[in-house]
Amino acid sequence: MTGMMEGKAGLVTGAGSGIGRASALAFAREGAKVMVSDVNEQAGEETVQLIKDMGGEAAFFKCDVSDEEQVIGLVDKTVETFGQLDFAHNNAGINKGLVPIGDMESKDWDITLKVTLYGTFYCIKHEVNAMLKSGGGAIVNSASGAGLEGSPNMAPYTASKHAIVGLTKSVALEYGQKGITINSIAPGATVTPAIEHWAQTSPEQYQGVLKTLPAGRMSTAEEQADAAVFLCSNMARSISGVTLAVDGGYTAGKMQQ
Repeated sequence: MTGMMEGKAGLVTGAGSGIGRASALAFAREGAKVMVSDVNEQAGEETVQLIKDMGGEAAFFKCDVSDEEQVIGLVDKTVETFGQLDFAHNNAGINKGLVPIGDMESKDWDITLKVTLYGTFYCIKHEVNAMLKSGGGAIVNSASGAGLEGSPNMAPYTASKHAIVGLTKSVALEYGQKGITINSIAPGATVTPAIEHWAQTSPEQYQGVLKTLPAGRMSTAEEQADAAVFLCSNMARSISGVTLAVDGGYTAGKMQQ
């Protein structure tokens, strides 16, 4: 631990698993107090316990980010518990409607945008107002490689992640002079339990995907978390409005096959 976030307090949404959990752990490891948020109470409490087991300070607040009132409650509880809101990682999102758009159920479009895009909007809206009261802060949003280029059969997810990239830029312009930075990370293919299972059950397909990655491997959730912590730390105080691709070079161009 280098103490990059020592003395700071903030929140992470979607922190019950995957990148969100890794992010909450990384912030705590760097000295921050963390409000862990997720719709899954058991998973969120497990993240809190992991932080406490390593000597960190954390609490849990159940929140469905698609409900603005719940987001208000999350931000208020974070300030009430820790006395301030210095950083936030808006990570919660879902991906529904994995079919061509002509075959898509409109409800899958609606729920994906409601959670992934509207949820991020609600979080930013109420986070900046809390941060203004204490002199500023740093926000990082989870965009995606699907927010930098098109992805077939993922229209609602791709649309919401592209929108988060634009939203990040606009907010950076609005609040830069008020002491708030805001950036996004754009994770590429990242190792998750589902990916690990796929690698075991379909090794040829998995190896085929690896050949398209300049790094020759998928990123880890911990590597995504490291990027989020950096962007919320004082080391990145002059970085705002940026979407950082954490994808081993995948969006740099196409590998020769």
